[in-house]
Amino acid sequence: MLYVIMAKIKDCLIFFLKFGAGKMIQCKDCEFYSEDAEGRRTFACDPFKNIKEPHCLVKWQLLRLDMLVAAFRGMAGFQEKMAPMQDKILKYVQRELEDLDESESWKVDEEDEDEDEDEPCL
Repeated sequence: MLYVIMAKIKDCLIFFLKFGAGKMIQCKDCEFYSEDAEGRRTFACDPFKNIKEPHCLVKWQLLRLDMLVAAFRGMAGFQEKMAPMQDKILKYVQRELEDLDESESWKVDEEDEDEDEDEPCL
């Protein structure tokens, strides 16, 4: 689902590049862009306040979607690491529940025998 949305946003970006009015401003030339000494990029643009042109909005959406996909991949990786532990916990809980049912089975067996004795024989 995320990949479909990402592909549509990329298509919109290509459309704006081909048919947009004028030349698109590059992010590195924008006043809302900055890069620190380690090479990390910072975008101070806000789609509700200071987007300069429609291309910026599409790029902003693409960046946010990329962040969402990265977070999803991180969560999936964490789930893969936790899966063996979850399996062990579920097996342990299932074994404990079976032991609990087994330990209470004498109560059920005794009640069944009492009911059989109360019934008259024909």
